[in-house]
Amino acid sequence: MDVPFVIRQRLEELGLEQQDLARAARVTDSYISQLLTRKKAPPAPSRTDIYGRIDRFLKLPSGELAKLADLQRKEELKRELGEGPVPLYHEFRELTLRKCNREKEKHVRAIFEKQPFGELERLVTQKLLDVVKRVAKDELENDDWLRMVARLSRRSYEEMRVAVLAFLDTDIFHVSAENCVSVLDPLIESWDIDLATFGLEIVLNHSVVPGQAKRFEFVEREAEQPVGEEPGLRELLQDPSLSGTATAEEVAFLRQLRFKDARPTPLYYYRELQNLRDPLHFRTP
Repeated sequence: MDVPFVIRQRLEELGLEQQDLARAARVTDSYISQLLTRKKAPPAPSRTDIYGRIDRFLKLPSGELAKLADLQRKEELKRELGEGPVPLYHEFRELTLRKCNREKEKHVRAIFEKQPFGELERLVTQKLLDVVKRVAKDELENDDWLRMVARLSRRSYEEMRVAVLAFLDTDIFHVSAENCVSVLDPLIESWDIDLATFGLEIVLNHSVVPGQAKRFEFVEREAEQPVGEEPGLRELLQDPSLSGTATAEEVAFLRQLRFKDARPTPLYYYRELQNLRDPLHFRTP
């Protein structure tokens, strides 16, 4: 028993048509048809909202289809183990390079072509997908946003919803031409990379995604040097009249305090210790 079987059986029991289900799930008739004929795999429950809509429409227990889809996908993955994923990359590569900073496009293209689907191409591709997926997931329930992107992609509202749902369910090994044209192209304005630090900047289309550019950096940095114990704290700990009753937790807290320019005295640490113990300075959870 799988997702298409359960849906077909329930449609028959309730005397409903595929078109009715498509309208309830807010997708195209074609999408439901491909799902029920197994031409399209059930999407991952974490990347779509159709299972909840179908459950309600078909009067199924909440979450039943999502659980079944998850099991079905795991079984299919087990059957495919051992077969290396083949990236569908020509369309995505051309889109990626077209959106690249013009001054660097030639250099980046040479790197991409020297090693097909190499480290740089995977890095850029993954970040482009991550950024656009985050936007698409946040806006999936925003009908106005979907209609706006649909106009840019010259699609209907229902076709756009299907495209976004399919896009949310893809990964860097299975990006299709449809993903590129319908979602990535209208949302990505440009991107640039510093090949010395691998700092990546992605600029989204401001007309549909308001906000600043997204920046990602991969930079080697020196580890912070351990900070020596403050002289004032050392004096406090050496004076039993000031710190004789301090607990290990209280001393650990005092050691974590950092000061850029000032050098605190033992009296400062003593007062800080008293502040920690004063119930008036803390709210009870």
